[in-house]
Amino acid sequence: LHHADIKVPQHKPVSQSGVGPHPHRGFSPVTFIFKGGVHHRDSRGNNNVIYAGGTQWMNAGMGIIHSERPPHDIFELGGRQEIIQLWVNLPAAHKMDQPHYHPLTAEETPTIISTDGLATIHIIAGELAGVKGKIPTLSPVNTFTAEFKKGGKYNFTIPANHNAFIYLLDGKVNINDNHAIDGKYAAVFNNDGSGFEVEALEDSRFFIGT
Repeated sequence: LHHADIKVPQHKPVSQSGVGPHPHRGFSPVTFIFKGGVHHRDSRGNNNVIYAGGTQWMNAGMGIIHSERPPHDIFELGGRQEIIQLWVNLPAAHKMDQPHYHPLTAEETPTIISTDGLATIHIIAGELAGVKGKIPTLSPVNTFTAEFKKGGKYNFTIPANHNAFIYLLDGKVNINDNHAIDGKYAAVFNNDGSGFEVEALEDSRFFIGT
């Protein structure tokens, strides 16, 4: 997992910023976009921009080359790119599949909002509380992003046989009313239950993977 918050340089063309063409094979590089946007191009002909709140999920399979650069209008959006990139291993049976690229905009992403409006959770892949994500995955993973206002609280129910972790982009949360986590820190859960409760002690943004 890589959390990047990048100020896009203004001394060179946007088309030369970001990450240029590079190869991947055998796993899924997934980009969750929080600020700005990402312009994805690859050797399979995909050419797409996804903005804040969206996701780019690519199954690299037998091999693909792609670039990840700022969109042409990045300075109109504040001149920053904030992303999390997570690498998800592919099952052995799928490592030589044909590559696939799956873009998902913020507007297309299923969302759960708590009754008090303090907790907003976006379901990108997998399922939460009967709400299913739209990204097709080759292994049973769940990925959620969330924004909680101070005092927001939600009980996440996940499969008991899954590993799980939470990463805070910023803010501060309390887990199970017992463990406080600050921004830029992650917590990996024990395999001893079927869920956990998150309460925001400050306005917070975070990522959950299971």
